[in-house]
Amino acid sequence: MTQVREACGVFGVYAPGIDTAPLVFDGLFALQHRGQESAGMAVSDGESITVVKDMGLVTSVFDVRTVASLGGHVGLGHVRYSTAGPSTWQNAQPAFRSVGSAGFALGHNGNLTNVSALEDQSGMLPGIMGSDSELVAELIEKAFPPESALELADDALENALLSVLPRLEGAFSLGLIDATHLVGVRDPNGFRPLCLGRLSPSASCEFGGWAIASETPALDVVGAEFVREIEPGELVIIDDDGPRSLRPFDRARVNPRLCIFEFVYFARPDSRLYGREVHAARHRMGEQLATEAPVEVDLVVGVPDSGVPAAEGFAARSGVPFGQGLVKNRYIGRTFIAPTPQARIDAVRRKLNPLRESVAGKRLVVVDDSIVRGTTTRQMVRLLRDAGAKEVHLRISSPPFRWPCFYGIDTPVREELLAARMNVEEITRHLGADSVAYLTLEGLIAAIGSPDAGFCSACLTGTYPTSIPVKFGEFVSVSPS
Repeated sequence: MTQVREACGVFGVYAPGIDTAPLVFDGLFALQHRGQESAGMAVSDGESITVVKDMGLVTSVFDVRTVASLGGHVGLGHVRYSTAGPSTWQNAQPAFRSVGSAGFALGHNGNLTNVSALEDQSGMLPGIMGSDSELVAELIEKAFPPESALELADDALENALLSVLPRLEGAFSLGLIDATHLVGVRDPNGFRPLCLGRLSPSASCEFGGWAIASETPALDVVGAEFVREIEPGELVIIDDDGPRSLRPFDRARVNPRLCIFEFVYFARPDSRLYGREVHAARHRMGEQLATEAPVEVDLVVGVPDSGVPAAEGFAARSGVPFGQGLVKNRYIGRTFIAPTPQARIDAVRRKLNPLRESVAGKRLVVVDDSIVRGTTTRQMVRLLRDAGAKEVHLRISSPPFRWPCFYGIDTPVREELLAARMNVEEITRHLGADSVAYLTLEGLIAAIGSPDAGFCSACLTGTYPTSIPVKFGEFVSVSPS
């Protein structure tokens, strides 16, 4: 998938006795795939918070000297894609508010769906905060008691969160720190992942510690043991006594709906969600796709990188050889960043190149995770045909992407979504392929292997788990199920 993006990665550490900045750097580096526009880090030494953030990749924003200068046993990091608010330094995170003796810093993954209502309730001018993440930080600051300007009570952030969180709607996995606490929050639907890990006592971390992360590989890279996923609707507060859990949301709102595209595309293949390894799930998606949409071909090719596990599964189930047909230039960013259709076409040429001797004269199945606008897919089919492919059959390891997302995926307006405008036969002609077939939603859920866990598939079905800010007519529904 090359045309949608998902908002952000969060990583935090509480580790008494050590400087956490190197761990936060490593955690952010493991989450770089979740956000490549900006990176930032906030570190507390127990008395004050220092924030460093800038545009660019983690390794561009932080060097050895910068990381070494950030001393403190509480750390929070963030990598960003802009899905609500422009891609500017002002909107890079963590967002910081200087309230009380040390202030607090916040990192946000997701999108709020009631921004206008929150602005009205708080008497703010529409859009004045720049992003919904800044809006959340502003609401929390306003919820601090007046005396916090003189002396920050130990539970001031906790009480402010208990006041603000029930008012938020939509998707929000949050990481926060104040002078002496690390906090993790998941919205009542758990649209975006967030997990808890433990650092064992060691030579470098005498007292051990705790970590929160958007994905489990970030825990692995810092040597933290995965403890559990933070549950939908849960607020976890970590200090010297370890983590404790609060439930600030009305129980009726708690309805787990993890974004199904975390399994299809967004999460790293070595991540674990709902107790399942993502790579294995993607392999099973390919197997299921081969069962649902078989075709007589000579070679199975995966679109790198996210289409490869499903292509391997398709080959294993169908008995058709798997091979490399496309080479990816790994030093070029995702092509959805390109602002115009022609720029996206040019970006595909720079990013993907066919292996001519592998594909020439062959009937190909090309497996990818999704088709959004179709611009890059069409160009890829053309590249393969120019390289001599006899037939190109597209197999997509998710259902047709027909509806915009309001929970943290930067999808285009509905009129730009290819499957919203065309049926499969029309899509096949438009892309210049010999055939196109999608995995069914039932097949996708079966491949993931957690049928009762709860998923948001609104972008595929038009059924949104919560109220949304825009209506698309009679085909859209809001359902708690």
